[in-house]
Amino acid sequence: MAPANVSEGGLLLPSLHYCRRQWDWCPTLIVADMGYLAAEAKRQCRQHWHVTILTKLRSDMKLVPPYVAWNQAACPHGEPLSWLGYDDLADEHWFGANAEPELCARCWEAGICSRQFAYRPEQHETLLGLLPLASQTAQRILQQVRPWIEPTQSFEKNQLGLGDIFLNGLRLTWAMSLLADAAVLLRVRALLGRPPSRPPLAELIPTQLSLELTTEEEESLLSGKRRKLQKTQ
Repeated sequence: MAPANVSEGGLLLPSLHYCRRQWDWCPTLIVADMGYLAAEAKRQCRQHWHVTILTKLRSDMKLVPPYVAWNQAACPHGEPLSWLGYDDLADEHWFGANAEPELCARCWEAGICSRQFAYRPEQHETLLGLLPLASQTAQRILQQVRPWIEPTQSFEKNQLGLGDIFLNGLRLTWAMSLLADAAVLLRVRALLGRPPSRPPLAELIPTQLSLELTTEEEESLLSGKRRKLQKTQ
């Protein structure tokens, strides 16, 4: 917890210190919003903690090679590239052309090109870092995982009634935050220890309506399907 005039990005490194001190553990990947976009904080997390801070790219930020868009990489001549992996010893990302390249056959440098290119993470902490935005993993996390975070937090806030409380003291807010975290953790532990027999989202799961057929009607329907299957074979 911090006063409202403290940037949330400033809580990143202290949180990692806390995790290391309390549990001797740090997350390897943190998915964050634009409040954690600062390159210096990402660099420190990468170098000192080997932690990936994954955020989207601000629209007014400039691209660096090999990027032609925030989620697309290409060689200097325009051939699309895929992320091949990160070389930890050399501290380099490797990108390579696909198995069936589109432009390589007509490229004037095709005879001397290995179709693989290396880029260092410090060239751009957001686009490259430890997990490039052009990788399928990063795109899937940002597009399919990240959008769940705010709704989940809002659900917890509404369920605990925190939206109806106004706290004007930092110490009181700190105490209420600890109580809210404890309530959430206890509920998660209870659900993991004794999972409900009926899924919480059972009412939202699509189900197929029963046709309520008699035994004779079901046998007739199955025999008709068998005849159609034999004709197709």
